[in-house]
Amino acid sequence: MSVDVEGKSLVDLLDMLEPAPVPEPISMIPQTWGWGVLALILADLIILAVYAFLRHRQTNAYRREALVELAASDNDAAKIAEILRRTALVAYPRREVAALHGEDWTNFLNQTSDNVSFTDGRSRQLLEAPYRDVKAGPDLKNLARNWIKSHKRERTA
Repeated sequence: MSVDVEGKSLVDLLDMLEPAPVPEPISMIPQTWGWGVLALILADLIILAVYAFLRHRQTNAYRREALVELAASDNDAAKIAEILRRTALVAYPRREVAALHGEDWTNFLNQTSDNVSFTDGRSRQLLEAPYRDVKAGPDLKNLARNWIKSHKRERTA
């Protein structure tokens, strides 16, 4: 096809041009099966991570509940002792915890957490609390909080 260009302005010539073809939209679907497999693996990993997080959160719900009760205990040594006992009963088998008292109880608390130590006046205050009206010192409440947060829960099959 020949076009007579004589006597035509540049604007007329530009109007005669055909527009460039519009490219087809790029597909978002992977073109190879490898990307599909990778997407499935990533989806599985995300689902597994969410499941592990929710399971961990559910497993440690008793700790959060105990910490809330501890915050509301008004430094009452008897309440702190009761909260520690109930927390231990949830985390460990009843046959191991329920009968413990005196030095055996404080030894159990010391053995089940690496970074707390119920010794001297604090352990005496904890042991005598159920039998007298005693206000706990701030160190007993902090010690109880640390034990609740850090005790090693017994593994269950």
